Amino acid sequence: MGPLVVAAVLVEDDRLFREWGVKDSKQHRPEERERLGALIRSFSSWKVVVIGHDKIDERKGSTSLNTLEIRAFASLMDDLKPRKAYVDACDVSELNFKRALMKEMKWKTELVCEHKADENYPVVSAASIVAKVRRDEEMRKIGKELGDVGSGYSSDPKTRAFLEKWIRENGDLPPYTRRSWATAKEMLGASKISKLTDWE
Repeated sequence: MGPLVVAAVLVEDDRLFREWGVKDSKQHRPEERERLGALIRSFSSWKVVVIGHDKIDERKGSTSLNTLEIRAFASLMDDLKPRKAYVDACDVSELNFKRALMKEMKWKTELVCEHKADENYPVVSAASIVAKVRRDEEMRKIGKELGDVGSGYSSDPKTRAFLEKWIRENGDLPPYTRRSWATAKEMLGASKISKLTDWE
């Protein structure tokens, strides 16, 4: 539920990030992420791409979510123009990810594409924090409109409970839900089956 957010951070060196104890966003408490996010944005050049739920659903199976992310990464690189870039590979194959990213980018640079780059390189950790803080902001906006939706992730019991309740009361998915999302399809399908059962 909610948007996909991708971020890039550009610095001359990552010394400050190391001093601040910057780690992958999932390893920081929300208030710590907010504090670090503000520091990172103040002491670096940065960019964010927000891909709305509607854009994700528009793919209709023709474009993978990985491809959307790769295009977002490419646009960030083209904007920031780094001499060297460290990127968290979202494909099973790091090499395939790197090739796909290079193909999409206009700006040519040295690319280091690895799994768990957000855990291994402070600058990628910083970008993950900036992205997560922005996504949390987007989810708070959605929460103000719809009620407590939780984090929007399928692993969040609060999000699942919200979706189940909404579907039960309205017979459809709430706004801002990715209809292509397996969790949403499964819940909507289960709701329709239970309604048919009510008539047996």
